[in-house]
Amino acid sequence: MDKVYLEDLKIGDTWTSREITISSDSIKDFAKDYDPQPFHLDEQKAKDTFFQGLAGSGWQTACLTMRLMVESIPIADGLIGAGGEISWNVPTRPNDTLHIVAEVIAIKPSRSKPDRGIVTVQIDTINQNGDYAQRFTCKMLVFRRT
Repeated sequence: MDKVYLEDLKIGDTWTSREITISSDSIKDFAKDYDPQPFHLDEQKAKDTFFQGLAGSGWQTACLTMRLMVESIPIADGLIGAGGEISWNVPTRPNDTLHIVAEVIAIKPSRSKPDRGIVTVQIDTINQNGDYAQRFTCKMLVFRRT
């Protein structure tokens, strides 16, 4: 995959990732360390919650999304975040298979620092049913070629 710089990008550029499947053990392990709530830890207790069953933490979905972003979005100097907005639309469940589709939606070259700009990328994390588990609108710092 060829690396791209600010001057290579255009609105509408799109990348699609590989798929990754999440297990119930992975959901529970992540929750134990980072988001220890009943609906992430225990199938029985989760049945009586808003989620009506075991659900992955939104932060785990975000971490999986980040992994797929790094593998799929070929920004030359790495994915350097500069803010963003995230929403979780449906819970990530055990055995869900996720992939991302990332699309450039805005490009703003810097006026004060001509070697860089801010690129806004919409990253949709989609499950095997076509449901949007997460939408992440991310601003990234992207450099020009030196």
